[in-house]
Amino acid sequence: MHRRPSRMKRYLQRPKRVGVVWGLLALFVSSGAYAAPDKQPNIIVIVADDLGWADVSYHGSPIPTPNIDRLVRGGVELDQHYVAPMCTPTRAALLSGRYWSRFGNTSPSNTQVFPTGTLTLAGALRSRGYETGISGKWHLGSLPKWGPKKFGFDRSHGSLAGGVGPWNHAYKRGEYTRTWHRNDVLLTEEGHVTDLIAAESVGFITSPRKGPFFLYVPFTAVHHPLDEPPEWLRRGRQADPKRPQYAASAMHMDDAVGQIVKSLETAGQRDNTLIVFFSDNGGTINPADGDNARYPGGYPENEPLGLNEPLRGRKTQVYEGGIRTPAFVNWAGRLKPGKVHSPLHVVDWMPTLCKLAGHESASDLKWDGRDIWPIVSGETTTPKSRVLYWQGVGRRSAALRQGNWKLIVHRKKAGDELELFDLEEDPGEKQDLSAAQSQRVAKLKQLLADETTRDNDAVPQP
Repeated sequence: MHRRPSRMKRYLQRPKRVGVVWGLLALFVSSGAYAAPDKQPNIIVIVADDLGWADVSYHGSPIPTPNIDRLVRGGVELDQHYVAPMCTPTRAALLSGRYWSRFGNTSPSNTQVFPTGTLTLAGALRSRGYETGISGKWHLGSLPKWGPKKFGFDRSHGSLAGGVGPWNHAYKRGEYTRTWHRNDVLLTEEGHVTDLIAAESVGFITSPRKGPFFLYVPFTAVHHPLDEPPEWLRRGRQADPKRPQYAASAMHMDDAVGQIVKSLETAGQRDNTLIVFFSDNGGTINPADGDNARYPGGYPENEPLGLNEPLRGRKTQVYEGGIRTPAFVNWAGRLKPGKVHSPLHVVDWMPTLCKLAGHESASDLKWDGRDIWPIVSGETTTPKSRVLYWQGVGRRSAALRQGNWKLIVHRKKAGDELELFDLEEDPGEKQDLSAAQSQRVAKLKQLLADETTRDNDAVPQP
């Protein structure tokens, strides 16, 4: 078994009250009032793919991630940042402010996810004068007719589908194999996928413009299949001999993050740029489970992938290891370093970033998320109580969190199986309390049923 990093346990030592913010946080250097900044910030959202909780060095990993660590030290670490248990759902939630199941989505999807005309985060920011761009993995509709430019992006580049071969940029064999594109037009491009995403992002940042920009960088790293350049693979072997390709991929991505930050400094935009980082779901843990064979090119099957220790579970599961991922926000000119322990969710970013950019919608966007800037900025350390909701992959599971209590439902042919955890006392989800807390289970089941009734209200029409 892979050795657990020695510093890992301290990241699960919970404060006695959810919502306590540790560290000195402030939105404004000169003012504690929460108001939109005088100058609209540039916004960069960086999303890693399948990065495990235990696979960043600031969580004790042997894999060095110095650029990510530097941004965490200078920013606000988000200790309980939740996402979906798989890729497409998280991306849908980020760009809509809504739970993925509202769109009928619970799994990776190559068909259209958003109904035509959906106002996304990119579209909302564009209405406020932002130039919007994406470089990386879209996976919200894998044909050009469903691409990013149809949903608010001025410029687009990368994979319309999911993870791709690092050098041939091909998705799994089938209708969507050819997926690499620029501006929703398929193209052939040479180079390693991480380098291409980094170069496109740097080019976007340094392009001449008069107004602010929004850049979405959904890396394909560290998603399989993996095939790192020799120099990165050499470093990967030194960092983690049992997972050399995975370690190399994580280090390579970290270097790309460093290039993005350096380009902001070169362009004189570092202090006016808000950077958000998180992984789209927890680490895969097991080897690629035969999935590598579905990609053209030929890739080994036996190398283990991500680690989520000491959290329980993995990608595809609604245990903490599948839905709680490394995350932070950094704004060098505005935010002071600190750490937030409050539960936050990927659906919160659209309401939050729209508020910062001064966007107010004329219609009800039915957001499930809320503006979390008062929490992130430290204006409040006692956020309002809330319910968080997850539909699992294929609706085979679901979860709901209220306060420190988390209910998990596993849907089986013989009937539902329930688990209840007190995340304050048991963040590793080792002790099921459902039998001893029947009234609490009943209450959370009703809240879960209420959330479920709101699903499928925005399913794309064929």
